[in-house]
Amino acid sequence: MSAQQQAQARDKAMRHTSVVGALINLLLTVAKVVFGIIGQSHALIADGVHSLADLSTDLMVWLAAKYSNQPADKEHPYGHARIETAFTVGLGAVLIITAIGIVVDSAQRLLNPETLLQPTPIVLLIAFISIIANEGLYQYTMRFAQEFNSSLLKANAWHHRSDAISSIVVLIGVAGSLLGVPYLDALAALGVAFMIGKIGWDQAWASLRELVDTGMEPKAAAAIERIIEGVDGVQGVHMLRSRRMGGSFLIDVHIEVDERLSVSEGHKIAEYVRLKLIDSDKDISNALVHIDPEDDSLDLLCRGLPLRREVVAALRQVWAGEVEVADNAALTLHYLSGKVHVDLIRPVAQLDAAAQTLCLELQEKAQSLGYIGQVRVFYQLPTQH
Repeated sequence: MSAQQQAQARDKAMRHTSVVGALINLLLTVAKVVFGIIGQSHALIADGVHSLADLSTDLMVWLAAKYSNQPADKEHPYGHARIETAFTVGLGAVLIITAIGIVVDSAQRLLNPETLLQPTPIVLLIAFISIIANEGLYQYTMRFAQEFNSSLLKANAWHHRSDAISSIVVLIGVAGSLLGVPYLDALAALGVAFMIGKIGWDQAWASLRELVDTGMEPKAAAAIERIIEGVDGVQGVHMLRSRRMGGSFLIDVHIEVDERLSVSEGHKIAEYVRLKLIDSDKDISNALVHIDPEDDSLDLLCRGLPLRREVVAALRQVWAGEVEVADNAALTLHYLSGKVHVDLIRPVAQLDAAAQTLCLELQEKAQSLGYIGQVRVFYQLPTQH
């Protein structure tokens, strides 16, 4: 499945689950509030407020699906996945605010016993229906959340399960009140509030960590390093960094290869590492692999060295009378260990003693340039036709 098809399927799943959840939560909200008033149960009314919060989060999921699955553009080169993350923070905030409201109301009723409600048996039936409905919504939503690795769908799924758990608490509290312990209904409402607040905090905190580019766990990072080190041609790994973007990680890493490898072979190894990382873990969506001839994580030894044009001009002066150095001649520069090492390819009719000693002479004269390291001369014989 292509990235575009994956995004379309993800968008469809998010919209579908949000619509189904919204319809069921609308019915549950009305039923709980109405029968909570009729049945004199503060816990059921609180649970109805929880279902109303579920309804609002279903709308958030629908809106997030509309924007977060759009493809990357010039203004958002990494895509729009963090819109989903921002909505997840909003969802967590809604849950926390809902929990605080229920706690305040329940605490006031416990402090003023005359305001405690006396539930009736009809509340038990509504609470049982709510448990079944919300557990079904949890299973339905979590299936799509795991399939598309969506943090927002996972948050919404747990929101549905929290409603099911809160209905269980309501069931216990109302049953206790019917057995002659009137304050259990209010205590049940407090239990519901604490569960709602805990889930809201967990979801909001996890998403906030993503928004500030928190990396993956050390064990996961170490596993990625082992995968990279197992690739043929990789001699070392350093500066491994990661950040979460929506439901997946973006990786950037520096790998060391043979210091005199060709650019094309180095690129081939980097691309192999990139694809290996993506294939090894469904949570990795992309990787940026930087090729290094040596470990530059501790000190940038070659930071102040001149670029090719200045090097060629300097060599032309010190080698005057020995060889002619053109700007684009067969001259390869290697920036290693704080020096510029030079490989020179020269055409020659035949190898003689003078050709064999030229390398030493060029090396000696190049030493006047403090930044020049090793000089090697390669001779290219004429092509035989």
